[in-house]
Formats: sequence, structure tokens, C-alpha cells
Amino acid sequence: MTSPPPPHPSQRRFAESAFTISTDPTGELLVPLLAADTGPARDWAEAAEANQVARPDELAEGDTHLNVTRTFCFADLSGFTAFTREHGPHAAVRHLGEFRRVTRNVAAKRGVRVAKWLGDGVMLVGTDPTPTIALGAHLVHHFSDSGIRVRVGLATGIALLFEGDDYIGEPVNLAAKLCAAAAPGEVLAVADESDLPAWVSTDGEISVRIKGVGAVGGVHRLRVDLLEL
Repeated sequence: MTSPPPPHPSQRRFAESAFTISTDPTGELLVPLLAADTGPARDWAEAAEANQVARPDELAEGDTHLNVTRTFCFADLSGFTAFTREHGPHAAVRHLGEFRRVTRNVAAKRGVRVAKWLGDGVMLVGTDPTPTIALGAHLVHHFSDSGIRVRVGLATGIALLFEGDDYIGEPVNLAAKLCAAAAPGEVLAVADESDLPAWVSTDGEISVRIKGVGAVGGVHRLRVDLLEL
């Protein structure tokens, strides 16, 4: 019987561990994260109670939905169309790939879920406002010196969790509209100051005029203050 091939040099196996820490082709360290499920499937399972294993003829009738409190974050690449026109599709695709890779990686580390990709943007959902705000600010900071800058809108509130994993409601729409109204490199958020991470500050409450809605008050323009810590 032939011996198994030796491990790849990029992998470091620990005798006391049940997993391997390795690096991807770009040289970035890959560390597996183990955590309890906090996504929509868990929300539905906890709410179903006795209906989970009921007979088909005993299952409650009617359509179902859940009301959940979540923080919604929308982020997109500002000026992506103009960048594509000027630099070509290949450069644009590289930027979009970097945006998605960083978003997916940082979201996982901060415990925030990528709900859906929206072309050159993304919708993210968090069960806790502070890590979700941290994610939005992180993305703006990461791409602050990039050829394409990121803009972010955030809002917390009660939304309808519909058909398994689709969120509908005022905080969802508000976060999306704040993202659309934000300037390149800007974070606009409807949030409590007490929910801000230590390295994120606010310029105070402002009013933002949103197309089709009008003036929306109580909005914070957030900024990253890494140098002041």
C-alpha cells in the first residue's frame, strides 16, 4: 500500500487540533471559524415549536412569517460604471472580485451574514448592531485608497423574514436608500451612538434628503478614528 503524499508546505498541522490552518494561493492565512447557527434557518426552527414534526394534516394552516429585529447594511462600489468605462471590464472585474472577497471574509469574522449580492453591491444582515456597523466602517476604510470607493447605509429595526430568507420592511428600505444617498467613502446610519464601536465616531445627527421619501432625520454620518485611539 502506498503512503499518502506529504502535506502541502502551506499547511501547518497541530497535533492538539482537529483542523488544519493553511494559506490560500494569495498567501492569506485561512482559519476555520466554529460557531452556532444564527441565520434564518435557526430563526425558523426556534419559532416553529410543536409544528416541527407535526403530521401533514395537523400542521397549522395559513402563510407564515417572522418578525425579527436586525441591523441591515447595504454597501456598494461608488462610480463602478464610470470606472468600467474608463479602465475597461477586466480592471472593473478585479475590483469587484476584491470587494466581494473582502466583504465575505470580514463579514464572517464579525459574525454578520451576507444576505445577497446586488451586482456591484451587497446586502448584509446582523443580529447585533455594533458588529454590523463595524463591518460597514471596515469596508469604507479598507477601500479608502482604492480606485473605487465604497459607500454604506445602515439601519436597525423590525423586519419581516419572509419565505425563509428574504427580509422585508422599513429598516431594509431605509438602509438601502441611505447607501444610495451616501457620498463615496461615506457611512450613513440610523443608529444609537451607544452601539458604535470604539474606533467609529459620529459627526452628530443630520437630515438626509432621500428621493421619493423626503428629508429623513436622525441620521449619523460616521467616520473611522483609528489614529485617535
